Amino acid sequence: MKKFFLGFVIGILFVGLVGVILVFAAMRMASSFGGERPVTVADNSALILNLEGAVPEQAPVDIAIPYFQQQPPLTVLDTWKLLRRAASDTKVKALVLEPRGLDAGWAKLEELRAEIIAFKQSGKPVYAYLRNATMREYYLATAADKIYMAPEDELDVKGLRAELTFYKGTLDKLGVSLEFEHVGKYKDAPDEFTKTAPSPETLEVTNQILDQYYGDMVQVIADGRKLPPGAVRGIIDQGPFIGKSALDSGLVDALIFEDEMLGQLNTNLKTDLKKIGAHSYSKAAGADPAGRSRIAYVTGDGEITRGNPGEDVSNTGITAFSMVKVLRQVADDSSIKGVILRVDSPGGDGIASDDILHEMKLLSKKKPVLISMSDLAASGGYFIAMTGDPIVAYPNTLTGSIGVFFGKVNLSGLYEKIGLKKDLLTRGRFAAIDSEAAPLTPEEKDKVQKEIQVFYRGFVERVAEARKRPYDQVEPLAQGRVWLGAQAKMNGLVDEIGGLDRAVEMIKQRTNIPASEQVTLVTYPPRRTLLEMLLKSSTDNNSELESAIKAVAGNLPWKSLAHGGVQRLMPYSLIVK
Repeated sequence: MKKFFLGFVIGILFVGLVGVILVFAAMRMASSFGGERPVTVADNSALILNLEGAVPEQAPVDIAIPYFQQQPPLTVLDTWKLLRRAASDTKVKALVLEPRGLDAGWAKLEELRAEIIAFKQSGKPVYAYLRNATMREYYLATAADKIYMAPEDELDVKGLRAELTFYKGTLDKLGVSLEFEHVGKYKDAPDEFTKTAPSPETLEVTNQILDQYYGDMVQVIADGRKLPPGAVRGIIDQGPFIGKSALDSGLVDALIFEDEMLGQLNTNLKTDLKKIGAHSYSKAAGADPAGRSRIAYVTGDGEITRGNPGEDVSNTGITAFSMVKVLRQVADDSSIKGVILRVDSPGGDGIASDDILHEMKLLSKKKPVLISMSDLAASGGYFIAMTGDPIVAYPNTLTGSIGVFFGKVNLSGLYEKIGLKKDLLTRGRFAAIDSEAAPLTPEEKDKVQKEIQVFYRGFVERVAEARKRPYDQVEPLAQGRVWLGAQAKMNGLVDEIGGLDRAVEMIKQRTNIPASEQVTLVTYPPRRTLLEMLLKSSTDNNSELESAIKAVAGNLPWKSLAHGGVQRLMPYSLIVK
């Protein structure tokens, strides 16, 4: 009776919430049709680009409820379109960059910085104003003509560090262990669960990543501030900086407040600039100038899992069911001339990755396809790109990690600690191979190892076929090793180094569209509203549970690990700050 009452109350609350949202949605539609004043761009405008938090590839859910509405973050493609449009807009006279608390990877930062530099080619000034900036924000700011900060603010420029966290000691105290079998000396499975320190292979790769990221950072600062690289290294070693020390080191141009910076910009341009935010400008500018040719821009953003048969779009990563539906929709649309697949994924479920690659190959037979890699296109994220079509990556993209592993949790130690007894009664030689109540036996480990060897060979064979190289040339590059985009290019794992500009150029070439012709990029999947999410029935609605787990586990690949089975997933989570 108690469960019935609780379900009844929850049902009433849900219906009430949907009703409120429907009312607000109707009000919003009514206002859009009759009387809401459209956003206009004034003459002599300064575009204020506030970049804060994550910069996603896939458009997040639009809340669309008054008082609860938060501005959804601009996607990478949104920003690219915005700055291209503003560069040619005669009403926009300047760009003011205000990055804060950025949570973007170093490849996305390369893209964003390149977009700002492309805007500068219009001849319009770019000013940057920093607030409690870290290396990420300063990396972007170096693209500006002038960099400013408040007199007593901190510029947290002090170098980079990689943080590798290991949970084995904690799990041992709980009597919990995670058991993994892997193929490839660099595919150390999730080391964070099985070791208390990084392996030599992990240290080798991580140090290479840090060296490249740091070298890129030094060169970017040197170019932007017109300083020798050696001097930049010396300056970084003195960080972080407060106010005057940042000015004396040549990292900023003046210590003033934002209104004073805008005053200087007005003086330099001899006009009175009107500020317009990026979201407002996006609404005012409307859609891109419609090109005759339509190119699908398909985003694969997040961890790869199988998903649910009834879902249309996933907002919790890449699911095989939703991605296959999207790819078929693109393939069947006769107005779409070509496809850019934008991948930002550490990989995940091996079977789901195989399903997506299969559908990608079918799409590639119907339309020209190009792969554009973002921060991550590793393991399963690299696997789904193996269509044989050209691949474009940034120098700082994390890719490769060609390998597989099998894992399961062993709770027998925990059960013993808490006095829980579990007897296993089996029929079949390997019936308990995935039981959490017992560790893997030597015989079971041998069985698992033979199975994942098959998956590993299949992975390498698909790479060899797609990259048109012999198996024996590809296998040494596999071994589960993570490569940076620049290294991947040298090793023949990707074709080009570049970002969205280069991807668009190449898809034009593949579809015989003149280089000077405007194209329309059609995003898949489109942005969804909260109303659509609530009204859509789901066979597996675990959003609250997922949010709760993410709050505890952070960015760990918990969905893939909880699912079990063979994984094509990066062997560890790497955070560079």
